[in-house]
Amino acid sequence: MIETRIIAELVIDNDSLPPSSPEMVHERRVAIFDILEENEFALIDGPEGPYRVDLGMIEKRLKLGVSHIDGAPIKDVMVSMTAFRRVIKDYFMICESYHNAIRTAMPAQIEAIDMGRRGLHNEGSRMLSDALRQHAEIDFQTSRRLFTLICALHRRPKRDVMS
Repeated sequence: MIETRIIAELVIDNDSLPPSSPEMVHERRVAIFDILEENEFALIDGPEGPYRVDLGMIEKRLKLGVSHIDGAPIKDVMVSMTAFRRVIKDYFMICESYHNAIRTAMPAQIEAIDMGRRGLHNEGSRMLSDALRQHAEIDFQTSRRLFTLICALHRRPKRDVMS
């Protein structure tokens, strides 16, 4: 039986990606792998899947190019990223705090920062689900993983600081 409510292939538009460190490339690969391993995605008032989704940025909008798995286009879903700016910025700041805390902080401090990080990630995921509500039904885990990829499209590598 072919699963029809899934993303079977996910591609990120290379032109949308910022310059990337090896860690950033790895983070994207893991998120894509996780989505493809388990997801729930179905177009509203559209044909059944499985789907191919091309993810990219056009100006300040997220573009999900949804196609049949054979490549025949179905529709492009555009989402303004304006509402996501604050949560993405806060998410990056808390991720940096988390990575710094791992080296020096007490376990309770690390756990508190990580709870805040997960809370912001959940907030961004809910925002994404809401933004896609008119176009597609997605489960929360798929939304979380897509939010990770959205952050990857906005993340810039750290600059090396000379001593």
